[in-house]
Amino acid sequence: MRTHSFLMVLLWSSVFYVIHMTPSQKRTNKHSHSEKITGLSENDGKTLHRTKRGWMWNQFFLLEEYTGPDTQYVGKLHTDQDKGDGNLKYILTGDGAGSLFIIDENTGDIHAAKKLDREEKSLYVLRAKAIDRKTGRQVEPESEFIIKIHDINDNEPKFTKDMYTASIPEMSGVGTSVIQVTATDADDANYGNSAKVVYSILQGQPYFSVDPETGIIKTALPDMSRENREQYQVVIQAKDMGGQMGGLSGTTTVNITLTDVNDNPPRFPQSSYQFSSPESAPPGTPLGRIKANDPDVGENAEIEYSISNGDGSDMFDIITDKDTQEGIITVKKRLDFENKVLYTLRVEATNTHPDPRFLQLGPFKDTALVKISVEDIDEPPVFSRPWYLIEVDEDTKEGSIIGQVVAQDPDVAKNAIKYSVDRHTDLDRIFNIYSGNGSLFISKPLDREETPWHNITVIATEINNPKQSSQIPVFIRILDINDHAPEFANYYETFVCENAKAGQLIQTVSAIDKDQPPRGHKFFFELVPEFAVHPNFSVVDNKDNTAGIMTRRNGYSRSKTSTYLLPIIIFDNDYPIQSSTGTLTIRVCACDSRGNMQSCSAEALLLPAGLSTGALVAILLCIIILLVLVVLFTALKRQRKKEPLIISKDDVRDNIVTYNDEGGGEEDTQAFDIGTLRNPEAREESKMRRDVIPETIFQIRRTAPLWENIDVQDFIHRRLKENDLDPAAPPYDSLATYAYEGNDSIANSLSSLESLTTEGNQDYDYLSDWGPRFKKLADMYGGEDSDRD
Repeated sequence: MRTHSFLMVLLWSSVFYVIHMTPSQKRTNKHSHSEKITGLSENDGKTLHRTKRGWMWNQFFLLEEYTGPDTQYVGKLHTDQDKGDGNLKYILTGDGAGSLFIIDENTGDIHAAKKLDREEKSLYVLRAKAIDRKTGRQVEPESEFIIKIHDINDNEPKFTKDMYTASIPEMSGVGTSVIQVTATDADDANYGNSAKVVYSILQGQPYFSVDPETGIIKTALPDMSRENREQYQVVIQAKDMGGQMGGLSGTTTVNITLTDVNDNPPRFPQSSYQFSSPESAPPGTPLGRIKANDPDVGENAEIEYSISNGDGSDMFDIITDKDTQEGIITVKKRLDFENKVLYTLRVEATNTHPDPRFLQLGPFKDTALVKISVEDIDEPPVFSRPWYLIEVDEDTKEGSIIGQVVAQDPDVAKNAIKYSVDRHTDLDRIFNIYSGNGSLFISKPLDREETPWHNITVIATEINNPKQSSQIPVFIRILDINDHAPEFANYYETFVCENAKAGQLIQTVSAIDKDQPPRGHKFFFELVPEFAVHPNFSVVDNKDNTAGIMTRRNGYSRSKTSTYLLPIIIFDNDYPIQSSTGTLTIRVCACDSRGNMQSCSAEALLLPAGLSTGALVAILLCIIILLVLVVLFTALKRQRKKEPLIISKDDVRDNIVTYNDEGGGEEDTQAFDIGTLRNPEAREESKMRRDVIPETIFQIRRTAPLWENIDVQDFIHRRLKENDLDPAAPPYDSLATYAYEGNDSIANSLSSLESLTTEGNQDYDYLSDWGPRFKKLADMYGGEDSDRD
């Protein structure tokens, strides 16, 4: 048997037992046995004996990662039944049998055919049996055994991450934990020190350290500043075998970042700043930026700027730009170069998030001096007030001065000012202004009832520089005067019953006034002096701007007087007192016993006192019959063919005729009959109008004939005047066209029809004097000599 220094081999031993067998006796064994039963025959007279032989199995141990030239020997299987004659055959089954583990079937020697790795499989369970080659039967029961793989240090420690990232606030104390790294070893932790890992730091000293057992990385230096160095790279090693020589190791990298804390106050890079601003800069105008530097980052670098003191703290302001952490100096109030030229400010920059742990390092703020100079510019005129209110009576005379506006040049030069009214605000030109002194006066009468307020704009302009101008609103309130008399508030329809009693109220009247007195309206009512004692009615003033109309006698008669006119005077109580007279029309009506009006018309007296029901029905039937007749007549009339308006050309009316072709001018005599104009006597013939309803016939007014030796133009004008003054003329206009050429043509007649009546040839040389338009005509009639030739 071959053995190795690192392999313990379990040897088998044969144990012989002598068992006395009885028919009722039965034995078992937990282990595999090789039993051999020997005995004597009955003829020999000897007692039977049973001899038992077998092998005892324990674990086999085998080293992993064997790299020898031969196969690794595991052990040997043997049974007492093996006589060495080759009659038995050993068979191995189980984990890796035939591939990893092979057995010599004759000798029972077991070898490992391949290199084994404990980290892949650390335990193999195999079964062995011995078979008789001749009979094929097992000579021994199948036995099971185990092969364990012994570990060797063949795996280095491995970290859970290839790279770690961690952060820690700057200025942390020594020993502050940063991060814990962990490495694992695949070797057997229960066998030797192959899996015992120890941590150490290879890179990152002297800033950091690592706990050799736990792998916790800690700070090793105090007050590490992010502003000096922000990133650190630490290399950690994990080594097995307890860190002894020969152990395997692995490394990892830890990137450590120092996070910022507010340990630095803001600092201005310079102690003073200089800015300038024109005096015309409106409030809110930025003048410049200043910035205090803070090496911190994030909210630790946020700065708030403020003005701590200085003579310009009321004139200027500073705001913080959150994006750039700059302070923006702006104008707070209007500047005036003539008042102050230079301002000084003390600006303070303060951290908004101070860290209480570092307050002992000093105040986290800084100050700087800011000087601002004001530049002079040419400014527009400035009014003495932001707006003006002027009150004027509505009866103020035209040309009267109602107020004054004042403006002056704020510059040192004090340029002269001229005033004007913006006419876009005074389209009616009711107001005007003296350009030299700004006095406003009235150009047109005022009427408070029409426009109680006028809002105009006055412009002040520098005479030397018209571009410099300013405007100011002027509110003009028109004060009321008592220039309107009161009048009835409504049109009253008043009636009195015929059976009225004396002292009965028949109407209550009220009044209105366009004026608006400051103490309110107060009206008084009374009868006109001529009717101070009216026999029929009286007026009672109710002292509340109303008056009651009362009856003064019993009974009124419509047949005698159907309407009464009652003049009433209405006074107001303002100065000067205004009054007006309103006439109240009172009708006398028939009323029932309760005073309800039934009828007020005088014609009703002619009707009988009452009608029976039969009479009312008869009247209603008559009305219906008349309506039916009217409807039938209208229908028949619509069915009748309408007669044309114009039947003959003898109709004396002129008319408009529309053609779809072009007319023949003056030679076209078919459009209308011009003979009537040539023979005015024919106009006097009585003709029926064909464009009006036949039932309605206008009587033609006869006039004395005026046709002897009268001109056509005079005839037209006289007829026009005659029809304009005729009240019975038809209510429509007519378009009349006459062939009247007119008189006084400087060219006289150009017709050649009359040339035959003249003796001798005419001279047409004057046609050449009429210009180029008559050149063709002059050539036609002026070629007399050539014709003779």
